[in-house]
Parts: sequence; structure tokens; C-alpha cells
Amino acid sequence: VRLGEIRARAAARARDWVNEPARSMTPTRLAGVAGELARAHGLSLEVWDEHRIEAERLGGLAGVAAGATEPPRLIRLAYEPDGATATLAFVGKGITFDSGGLSLKPPTGMMTMKDDMGGAAAVLAAVAAAAELGLAVRVVGWVAATENMPGGSATHPGDVLVARNGTSIEVLNTDAEGRLVLADALSLAAEESPDAIVDVATLTGAQVVALGKGVAAVMGTDAGLVAAVVAAGARAGEPTWELPLVDSYRKQLDSEVADVKNIGKAGEAGSIIAGLFLREFVPADRRWAHLDIAGPAWSDEDRDWYAKGGTGWAARTLLELARGWEA
Repeated sequence: VRLGEIRARAAARARDWVNEPARSMTPTRLAGVAGELARAHGLSLEVWDEHRIEAERLGGLAGVAAGATEPPRLIRLAYEPDGATATLAFVGKGITFDSGGLSLKPPTGMMTMKDDMGGAAAVLAAVAAAAELGLAVRVVGWVAATENMPGGSATHPGDVLVARNGTSIEVLNTDAEGRLVLADALSLAAEESPDAIVDVATLTGAQVVALGKGVAAVMGTDAGLVAAVVAAGARAGEPTWELPLVDSYRKQLDSEVADVKNIGKAGEAGSIIAGLFLREFVPADRRWAHLDIAGPAWSDEDRDWYAKGGTGWAARTLLELARGWEA
């Protein structure tokens, strides 16, 4: 009963954060949410403001934030129990509103874009739930939070950003911004050498086309980790389907002016291309999986046990993964 209560609370928290209007759920407010969780559950918390973000060379996050009035935040929320020998890093996309930037979305495409921090919500909820359960595994949550807005100082298509790990990125579409902020957060997570890294993001429309609203996409560099994520999703009632990281598609990301560009060919394997992009920011010796929850993170109607709006998708999957890791 207690496990069910904690699972439900994790999902409900994530839903509430996603459903809050973007005017109030700003990056600063999301950092405040992390602070509330830290105080309530004895978690460690570190928040970087826009000046620290620049000083720490988080060029992807800073570049996406450049057009917004609201300042960005980088959040590290960690459950670190005594005696833990294993570490899981969860990385969440925290775009609190996505207009598309200068590559502006059509009006209907923006109507639910307060949900673009669904990955961040799942990560924060899962870290808190791990603490509530007293798991014997260290769980570190990383969230890169910003709005993506078309202000006068916004990143232009054709600009080049440099991520934390030194990779230069030609930005050809500013609406492919989630992968830019994740590039920095993944780099930071990898620097701590965790046993595994799992990122969660409302990343691509192609995921919705491929799998619809009821199944998330998963891909990664380690077959065992991907299988563990799929199994955790099955236990949590959040089904996932593995997509391949097709190495021959990697050339679509080749840039004439940078190490990589942030999009591939229009209309071709968009979710896989995004996964291949993210792989550039995880060392080859690090176990990594990527969950694309673009479709499942939001429901346009009451269905199953989901109310209309944010679903809290992946909070329970991450918690189940941590529980399985402990075992």
C-alpha cells in the first residue's frame, strides 16, 4: 500500500507541475519546486543561475535561453543515502514553455507547450520518491530549465553553440531546442561517472507519429539498460518501445561549420536522429538510455487512469528502474 501511495504521489506531482501555466511555472519556479522537495525529503540541491551557466560553459542551455526574459536554471537534485554503492543519473528536459524560438511554431502547436518540461517533472518526482522509499541506490536528477522564446537576442538559425563537453553545434532549427539543453545536462551527468544515465524528454513529434500517445520510445547504447527501462515501464503501466540508433543515419548530423548540426533530413527518422545527436554527449564507456515521451506526456482526453492534461509519464518508470537497480 505504501509503495502504491508513493508511486501515485510521484505521478500526481509531475502532473501538477506540467499542468501549471507557463507564466507561473518558470525556470526559477521549477528550481523552487526542487528546493521544496530537498527540504521535505533531505535531498541535496544545487541550482545554477544564468551567470553560473555561462561560467560553466553550458552553451546549449544558454543559447536556448537567449531569447527569453525569464532566466534559465540548471538544477541538480540528489538522493544520496549512506552506504549506496551504485548511482543512477536521471536527466530531464525542462523547457517550461516552447514557442519554437525564431523557428516559430504555428499557434495550435503552442497551445500545450507548457508540457515541454514533462521530462524534468518526471525526474524531480522520481528522485523524491526514491528518497521516500529509502532505496539503497544513489539517484541524481539533472534538469536543464529554460523557456524557448523568439526575443530580439534569440539564437538565430545558422548560429553555432558550444556545449559543455566542447562539441560545437550548428543550430539550423531553433525548435529542435530540447536536445541542445540536454547536451549540457548529459555532459554534466557523465562527468560524475554514474553507473547509468537515463534522460527523459518530450523531444520529437516523430515519436508521436511512430508510436502515438500511449507508448514512449526508448533507445540507448547499452542493451541491458534499455531492457531494464522497458521492463520498468511495463511494471509501471507506462509501455515503451525500443527504436534503433542506426549508425548509418549519423551522417545526417554532419555540419560544414561545426562538429554537428541539430537536425537531420526533414521527415526522416526524427526520433532516431535526435537520439544519435544526444549520444554525442555521453562518453562511449557510459551506459545511457533515452526516453522520448513527446506523445505520452500529455493527454487530450480522459483515458485509462489519465485525466486530460499532463500525465506524469515516466515518473513511475524511473522509480521502478531505481527499485530494480537496488535489487
